[in-house]
Amino acid sequence: QVQLVESGGGLVQAGGSRTLSCAAPGSIFSVNTMAWYRQAPGKQRELVALITRFGDTSYESSVKGRFTISRNNAENTVYLQMSSLKPEDTAVYYCNVFSTGLWGQGTQVTVAS
Repeated sequence: QVQLVESGGGLVQAGGSRTLSCAAPGSIFSVNTMAWYRQAPGKQRELVALITRFGDTSYESSVKGRFTISRNNAENTVYLQMSSLKPEDTAVYYCNVFSTGLWGQGTQVTVAS
């Protein structure tokens, strides 16, 4: 069973920073676009950012300029660096092998005002 292992969630003050990590099996990671999604209470899951295997990135408009997605192909890990966090960024963040049904377990990020 393919596992994506996320870490890095927690409680952070508004304006603060947090970095999420997601490790994937090398056979999956190296050839695929990786993505971060989030789901806030009572809302649908939304795509936050993605990065192709070539390093091209794309962001949801509300996080542009504040979040940075990156990947370390040697370590089969994708990161989401979040800065200038706002209470509305509070959500469960999920790692995903883009356009597949492969998901991490989710990690909670709570931004306190």
